Amino acid sequence: MRLVAGDAAARRLGLLPGLGLADARARVPDLAVADHDPAADAAFLARLADACDRYTPLVALDGADGLILDIAGAAHLFGGEAAMKRDVEARLARVGVACVAAVAGTPDAARALARFGGLPGAIVLSGGEPAAVGPLPAAALGLEHAETVALARLGLRTVGDVAERPRAPLAARFGQGLIDRLDRVLGRTEKPIVPRRPVPVFSAERRFAEPIGRVEDCAAALERLAQDLCGRLERQAKGGRRFEASFFRTDGAVRRIAVATAAPLREPEGLARLLFRRIDSAADPLDPGFGFDAIRLAVLLAEPMAARQDSFGARRQESAVSGLADRLGSRFGEDAAVRFDALDTHIPERAERLVPLLREIGEGGEASAWVLAPVPYEPRGEPPERPLRLFDPPQPLDVVAEVPDGAPKRFRWRRVLHEVAHAEGPERISAEWWRGEGGAVPTRDYFRVEDTDGRRFWVFRAGLYGVETTGPRWFLHGLFA
Repeated sequence: MRLVAGDAAARRLGLLPGLGLADARARVPDLAVADHDPAADAAFLARLADACDRYTPLVALDGADGLILDIAGAAHLFGGEAAMKRDVEARLARVGVACVAAVAGTPDAARALARFGGLPGAIVLSGGEPAAVGPLPAAALGLEHAETVALARLGLRTVGDVAERPRAPLAARFGQGLIDRLDRVLGRTEKPIVPRRPVPVFSAERRFAEPIGRVEDCAAALERLAQDLCGRLERQAKGGRRFEASFFRTDGAVRRIAVATAAPLREPEGLARLLFRRIDSAADPLDPGFGFDAIRLAVLLAEPMAARQDSFGARRQESAVSGLADRLGSRFGEDAAVRFDALDTHIPERAERLVPLLREIGEGGEASAWVLAPVPYEPRGEPPERPLRLFDPPQPLDVVAEVPDGAPKRFRWRRVLHEVAHAEGPERISAEWWRGEGGAVPTRDYFRVEDTDGRRFWVFRAGLYGVETTGPRWFLHGLFA
């Protein structure tokens, strides 16, 4: 058993990571230790990342103990980069977390300064990265241990030493990856961070001089944010499909409330109602603790929404159904209400699937707005082509029919004999050969039949006689109401 991490007092006593536990206790008999729990550490770091969302939505994880924040365009909201850094350090100190923070023009430069600089509070202006990172050890480039050792054997022990050498020999010896990392640490190129949460398309935020905790105050703030956000959507001719309200507590905890809509929405009153309903129906109440000092309302998914008139024809019906879907989703969750989504297949039982009504779907992950599907036209008095009710799996039948491809004359289903008076067909559906042997089904010949009592059935024969099988089987797949 070995030490994985230690506090400042342990490091001053020489108890560094990698030291055996027995050796550590020999040096400090009353050493306080705890089992290493990587999952708990990762969860704690995720909570810290959520708390840092108050500064910028662009927050990324850096290893098991670091965070990278892209504060471009956001630092002025907190009084500048120095004031923002002091606020971050103070909030982390209140929850018992010691940190080393650095600000630089690129993520790699800031990371190198924070982890290897040894100067707490470093703020490097854009363009000053080469001078700031030059004295840092070569390990600040983020290379593998073997590569760092190889650089040291060549006498290249600092970032400045590596930067002064010709690039062609370095690239030939260590690969282009070393050159790319060097340029990023020196601030010459930038690799954008990958945020751990979706970046909002639009957002509106309100900060409070004094924390608020009353429900009425939170509701009033949400209403104002909804008006601001919907105004921006209208100016951009867009509507939101997925919204998220974030409540930032003074102790660093963040509570998020998300709602989705069946159709693009940019009405402040409707958005506020959905959020209030979602908050009221949440199993976990919105606990303000010592109060919220910031509330943010963001659009995570938006779609074009042109102006239209909703007072004639199907538009009103579609709007009513969409509103019902929104209310159900906000009260019972997005997965409570489902709808049918068509699939590209001819096999009837595979032609559709149930998907959450308020969840976007589509090829490549793009959003697919739900609309009221039109009723297919069928001539008056004509029977439907397909039944509305299908059996899954199809029900087996005992059938008397002409060989090889005749319509059924009579069949027995659930111990009841049915004499066929009329039959139409066949409608042939071939096997989907591209699915392979595991997913292919035999060729089917479907018939619409009516018995002597007027009941109508949708039956099929599985397998071509003499080609796929010598004994075709019959099944009942659906009933015509």
